[in-house]
Amino acid sequence: MHMGRPVKSLFEAHFRRGEPADLNALCAFESRAWTDRMSRRSLRRLLASPSAAIVVAEADGAITGAAIVLFRANSRVARLYSIAVDPEYTGRGIAKALLAQAEKIARSRQCRSLRLEVHEKNHCAIRVYSGAGYQEFGRYAHYYEDRGHALRFEKELGFEKERAPSSAPLRLEQAVVGLAPPVADSSR
Repeated sequence: MHMGRPVKSLFEAHFRRGEPADLNALCAFESRAWTDRMSRRSLRRLLASPSAAIVVAEADGAITGAAIVLFRANSRVARLYSIAVDPEYTGRGIAKALLAQAEKIARSRQCRSLRLEVHEKNHCAIRVYSGAGYQEFGRYAHYYEDRGHALRFEKELGFEKERAPSSAPLRLEQAVVGLAPPVADSSR
């Protein structure tokens, strides 16, 4: 019996700016995606803060990924504070798409670069960052609870020809973004 080639289904996710109404869904997402999750109070504060931006990925009626970008007054360096994908949705390009949205937000705020820290043993994330053009520039020794080192990465952000004025609110596309179908995780 000839089975033929498998048909690849296209996974679709919506990306948008997080808002206060997302608090319950973000808390539920945090409990699925992290062992050292943020408190409800911290998430509420970040959702309301003018010095933070949260981007959420939605699929199948739920938040499947989130990225938090922090900004400091009078600084042109943004910080990717957190990026996470629901374990059931890894390997589909959500992290890469969230990273691109985080960069877009930083550019819209006139930032020249985006920095982040990543656990030295998080090889999947390191591949995503390196593949997106991030360069390692340092490390923090014993940064994480398990005493693991944090690798510091940075990417210089090129500006698009038409930049939004820094006082204008950023509007993320509400469009559907087609992402790769699930890929078997060879790291397990």
